[in-house]
Amino acid sequence: MDADIQELSRYLAHKLECTPSPQRLLVGIAGIPASGKSTFSHLLVERVNALLRERLVADSKTCGELSGDIIQNSSDNGGREYDQAILVGLDGWHLSRGQLDVLPDPQTAHDRRGIHWTFDGAGYITFLQKVRDTSFAGVITAPSFDHALKDPTPDAVSIHPHHRIVIIEGLYVFLSIPPWSEGGLLLDERWFIEVDPAEARRRLAVRHVLTGITENVVEAERRADLNDLPNGEFIVANSLEPTRIIHSKSISSLVQE
Repeated sequence: MDADIQELSRYLAHKLECTPSPQRLLVGIAGIPASGKSTFSHLLVERVNALLRERLVADSKTCGELSGDIIQNSSDNGGREYDQAILVGLDGWHLSRGQLDVLPDPQTAHDRRGIHWTFDGAGYITFLQKVRDTSFAGVITAPSFDHALKDPTPDAVSIHPHHRIVIIEGLYVFLSIPPWSEGGLLLDERWFIEVDPAEARRRLAVRHVLTGITENVVEAERRADLNDLPNGEFIVANSLEPTRIIHSKSISSLVQE
């Protein structure tokens, strides 16, 4: 495990301890396309949950605050039923291909899919407001993105009351223009992943071919140059100030992407 991820996991665990229940800790992770946001976010959530599970079991054995069933469950299945951190991807708020078809310029909308106006920004802000609302004690759902179908799946992720850390990763999670700016201000942490543009271009070309977005590397590089990398420049120029900058090359798992 990378030292940086361990350090950041401990930081979030400590910050959660200082956050009064039922208030949640909201962490936004942004970066240009292919910066490694998703890989980093998955590793971070896994490590944070592992750390909090260890503390849960240790504290329960010391203080006797939790029932024997919970302690036994934590030992049997790793305590995952009681994980406090959960990951939500902004990709779930992509407009569907059907929604793109009815926009004023459908061809441009499909060609530029992934730019901020091809997302349901208002729906995303509504979700964040619910997650931030401490008076709501029910389950909150979020969409995810089905890469096989190339469209969102509604209500695919469930945020329960025990999920006290919600990590949201995506291109526009703290963009400085409406409606995204409102969401950025709701976040407790805004982390930005930096990556060399040439490395991002290489990753994008590989990704586009592997996922079937393009048929070959030449088309993939063209799409990266005309769509993804300009989006990245826009994000860098139009984001709220991050609370932390993380260099992709400092995380070995991201370097190996």
